[in-house]
Amino acid sequence: MWNILWILLPIIGWFPLGGYGIRIIKEFTKGKFKKLPTFQFKSDFKLGFFMFLKAIPFILVYILITEGFGAINGNLGDFVTTLLELFIVPILTINFFVKGTVNSFFEFRTLKSVFYNLGDYIVALLKSILLALIFVVMCIVLIGLPALAFTDNMFIADFYRRKVRLK
Repeated sequence: MWNILWILLPIIGWFPLGGYGIRIIKEFTKGKFKKLPTFQFKSDFKLGFFMFLKAIPFILVYILITEGFGAINGNLGDFVTTLLELFIVPILTINFFVKGTVNSFFEFRTLKSVFYNLGDYIVALLKSILLALIFVVMCIVLIGLPALAFTDNMFIADFYRRKVRLK
């Protein structure tokens, strides 16, 4: 739990926390959710750093899409951003975390699982939002900060494990 304090060190602390979060998601999608993996600063830093570099092309495409639609019409831009944030980015992010390749961020066939199982996905999304709200309230007493940092994608990862990985 104390490892969350690495967040106070800009960049140097952020990469290992990011790598650790990715390892948690990978374990979760394998069905291993009995206990958290051990934080390993050096290997988690390396994983977080290289995954960040691999994510840059997707980030640029995302910015181009959202800003492009926003330039056409502000409301349309907001609508497209909301759709992307709720239905596209989470599942592609989990896919990216699991596979670890630049191409995995662009495997749009993964989206079929979301739309073929829309009800189940919406439940996972609502659970994620509710859990985040609970942890935001818990942040007042500090305990929610590490929980919020490492569990934000837990339900989407479980959806991925059940609906995407099996195919």
